[in-house]
Amino acid sequence: MSTRENRGWRVVAAATTINLALGVLYAWSIFKGAIKASIEKGGADAFQWDPASINDPYAVCCLTFAFAMILAGKCQDKIGPAKTALIGGILVGGGFTLLSLSNSYLAWVIGFGILAGAGFGFGYSAATPPALKWFSPSKTGLIAGIVVAGFGLAPVYIAPLSSWLLANFGIQKSMLFFAVAFTVIVCGLSFFVVNPPADYVPAEPSDPGPVAKLNAAKPTTNANASEMLRNYKFYVLWLTYFIGAGAGLMVIGSVAGLAKKSMGSMAFVAVAIMALGNAGGRIVAGVMSDKIGRRATLFIMLAFQAALMFAAIPVVSSGSATLLVILATFIGFNYGANLALFPSFSKDYWGVKNYGLNYGILFTAWGVGGFVMGKVSEMLNAQPGGLNKSFVLSGILLIAGASLTIFLAELKPAAAGEQEQSQWKEFWSEFMLGAKVFAGFEQAAVRPPR
Repeated sequence: MSTRENRGWRVVAAATTINLALGVLYAWSIFKGAIKASIEKGGADAFQWDPASINDPYAVCCLTFAFAMILAGKCQDKIGPAKTALIGGILVGGGFTLLSLSNSYLAWVIGFGILAGAGFGFGYSAATPPALKWFSPSKTGLIAGIVVAGFGLAPVYIAPLSSWLLANFGIQKSMLFFAVAFTVIVCGLSFFVVNPPADYVPAEPSDPGPVAKLNAAKPTTNANASEMLRNYKFYVLWLTYFIGAGAGLMVIGSVAGLAKKSMGSMAFVAVAIMALGNAGGRIVAGVMSDKIGRRATLFIMLAFQAALMFAAIPVVSSGSATLLVILATFIGFNYGANLALFPSFSKDYWGVKNYGLNYGILFTAWGVGGFVMGKVSEMLNAQPGGLNKSFVLSGILLIAGASLTIFLAELKPAAAGEQEQSQWKEFWSEFMLGAKVFAGFEQAAVRPPR
């Protein structure tokens, strides 16, 4: 292994650790439980919130996180990942410091929802792009999966740590501990998240795999945001991302509450185990997509997630802690797959030159999905049998998302001097092709570019 490739792995390690810190977002269900208990207990220092608004900081955070990725992606492309991650660490630290000073609804919406949400966007945006640039296209899925796995794996330690801190120090002091820790970790590691030298060419393995071979056969693509937005595949990707992320976040944000009914004070165990599935899904989907193609992998994950949503209805009704943990783990696994697949789609389709901004725009689907599905779920849950309605709605949407993958064949850039074909003509062509090979996506995904 070369010295430069060793440095690439150090970038991966730093980026993954930054995401481990930023993944506190997925421990929101633990914080939400403490806020709810404070509201119910009452008293002078209690949270005086409307119970229906408890999830608002989380919903705003998801939305802010997603749209901050656009600005953060632009910064990552212009000023580099190190400075972008540094900004993220300062914003997250500032947000949690505000949480430690007040229990008001507005302070938490601003602190967690806006400041921390923006910090998550800046830190997360700076982690994956430099790591991908150190490695060959044959490892795109693997590297993306490893880096984003840090974010998904975070609740394994944050869930029990949060539960212990909240039980022993209360909400305000716990938030101060997190503020100091996240500022030191993210800002400190930001200096190790760097792009490779301009003349760096990553080594290609002897057998790079079908996806890498296809990408190598295509002309080099470095589309800007305007070019990306003119291609219909962006909108197909955005919609499938919205569905896959929204359905997963709906469950992740509520799993501690569901588990508490059957597991009591040990509910954090369900959150931690689900996080293992979340992280595992990112790595497995990344490797799998390098082998059989992004589209085939996405179809499998969305279809599997749809089946799990319908299975959730009898599982939740059974009250079985074991079945609930298994269900949450697999839902987390499939949700995590989205966070490895869509960055890889973006790199394959539109290149690395403007990757930060391009993926930042695509990532808005994650935030809008989490916000919309979270609010819809809250509205449905307020009705009799609302939880089951949420699962049914998610299942139907996931089936629709899996069906949309027939439009996600590899992009086929026109050769030099050749006129680009009509987007609608290409759309119809891909639809007809997808209809014929619906059961064999991997063959369609690796056909030569035309």
